[in-house]
Amino acid sequence: MEIRQKNNEMKETPYSRYCVDNLILRDELAIDRTLLANERTLLSYLRFAVALLITGVSIVHFSTEGWFRVLGLACIPTGIITGVIGVARYRRVNQSIVRIRNQSETETKQKNENAEP
Repeated sequence: MEIRQKNNEMKETPYSRYCVDNLILRDELAIDRTLLANERTLLSYLRFAVALLITGVSIVHFSTEGWFRVLGLACIPTGIITGVIGVARYRRVNQSIVRIRNQSETETKQKNENAEP
C-alpha cells in the first residue's frame, strides 16, 4: 500500500522526488537550458520533416522508375507526420516545463507571504 502511494506521488511531476524548496539561480538556469534544448529539438524535427518533403517531391518529379516514385510518395506523408510529431512533442514538454516553473513560483510567493510579519 505504501509503495502505491509513493508511485502516485512520483507521477505528479517529474521532479516530485526532490525537496520542494525555492528555486535558486542554478535551478532557474537549468530550466532555461531545458527550454532552449526543447526548442532545438523542435527545429530538428521540422528540419527533418522539410528535408523529407523536399526529397519526396524531388523524387516524384524526376523519377522514371515506378518503385522510385513509390519511395518518393512515401517520403511526403512521412515528412508531414514527422513535423506533427515534433510539434506535439514540443508542446507537451513545454507545458510540463511551464507547469513546474509556475508551481515553484506560486510556492515561493506563498512562503514569502507567510514569512512577512
